[in-house]
Amino acid sequence: MEKLDITPADLDPARLPNHVAIIMDGNGRWAQARGLSRIEGHRSAVQAVRDTVEATAELGISFLTLYAFSTENWQRPEDEVSALMNLLRLMLDQEEKRLIENDIRLHVIGAWETMLPPSLVERLRQAVSRTASGTRLTLTLALSYGGRQEILHAARLIARATQQGLLNPDTLSETTFKAYLWTKDLPEPELLIRTSGEQRISNFLLWDIAYTELYFTPVLWPDFRRQHLYEALWTYQQRERRFGRVSASS
Repeated sequence: MEKLDITPADLDPARLPNHVAIIMDGNGRWAQARGLSRIEGHRSAVQAVRDTVEATAELGISFLTLYAFSTENWQRPEDEVSALMNLLRLMLDQEEKRLIENDIRLHVIGAWETMLPPSLVERLRQAVSRTASGTRLTLTLALSYGGRQEILHAARLIARATQQGLLNPDTLSETTFKAYLWTKDLPEPELLIRTSGEQRISNFLLWDIAYTELYFTPVLWPDFRRQHLYEALWTYQQRERRFGRVSASS
């Protein structure tokens, strides 16, 4: 992929997305190429997260959602899952103060409250509470998250509400359905970035990305830096978002 050498000065501030979502992929392959363990790849990805969060906030983008741990990731070896949980706890301890100082709010989506270790759930709740006043950027971590599971969860809630007479199924709209999703407090992302060269969605934000622009980069996540984010944003700004309509130039 040709390096574009994009800087913030090349980006149109009026056409930046309001919400960027990222599938952070390639930690294992990054580590394997260096003869390291997979967990070393995950540890090396911390700087990519930090750099991306800082760059997003500096650009004035309001929402950043990171696919941190999927429902399918529970199928990984037990020692890797345990190491990932410990790494997340360490990151919270290290980064919470920086989030507060930079006016960044932490938000979490997924089945995290029922699936993650209780001590980690409590630590996440603390971080969410302590950063709740942040207005510069909402940083969302998708933890124990799956798009199909999210839709099923919403369908179950809607079915219960219907049984209780709280909802008339004949009046169910997309807006009402969205209110039952884990992402109910988030706008739909305009741009979805996936690293590592893979070109699939992997069960991420299936409802919300119906008209999201997709950007795939071969860069492995531990190597991802603000320069790569700028390139993704520049590419996004070259596209015409039609939402099913004909092109304005037609």
